[in-house]
Amino acid sequence: MKVSDQIRLHLEEAISKGDLLPGDAIDESGLSERFGVSKTPIREALIQLQAQGWVSNMPRGGSTVAKMNLQQLLSLWELLAELEAVAVRLACERMGAEDMQRLFELHDQSRLVAAAEDLQGWQKLNLQFHELIYQGTRNPFLRQEVLRIRFRTGVYRRHAFGALGRLQASFDQHDEIVLALKARDAKAAETSMRDHMRPGRDAKSLNDFILNLPTDLLAAQ
Repeated sequence: MKVSDQIRLHLEEAISKGDLLPGDAIDESGLSERFGVSKTPIREALIQLQAQGWVSNMPRGGSTVAKMNLQQLLSLWELLAELEAVAVRLACERMGAEDMQRLFELHDQSRLVAAAEDLQGWQKLNLQFHELIYQGTRNPFLRQEVLRIRFRTGVYRRHAFGALGRLQASFDQHDEIVLALKARDAKAAETSMRDHMRPGRDAKSLNDFILNLPTDLLAAQ
């Protein structure tokens, strides 16, 4: 793997995990020291990330983690909900019995985590839950696109989710998905996943989500 690709992946991971937040400056000198390279491969990586919408150039030089405005965020999140819905429909049709059982067991593990309001534990199991579904689609291109949007919107979704603190509601929504998968009802699984992944299941939850978004992470409209 080229050094520029290693740097790009490193930055993508840092952004998706929230180690780098929207608006944070990219430390090119630190990257140069970390990877033992000149600025050239770093700037190659930044050009790729800029093309993908991960970073923005500053007027006086340098790069920052890109911010999204509310319209962009909700549009991407809407697309994510649709792709997640397609993924679970395909998984319902294609997953083998063994893979399906792994998903059910993971869901059972998350029951106590949700009841304990363990946010970090839930986020870990939630990612594994969705990852098993992506793998179950047997479509690596769909998985790649879903993950790209999840990573791009992750810091916003995590912040709002943590502020609202609705772990039990999320578990109940997973329960609906699991029941549909057990019945091999692809249409019901698709509908339940779409509802689960929407920014707001109703006007109040959407309003709560918007109010809990930190304004310093959002770009101007």
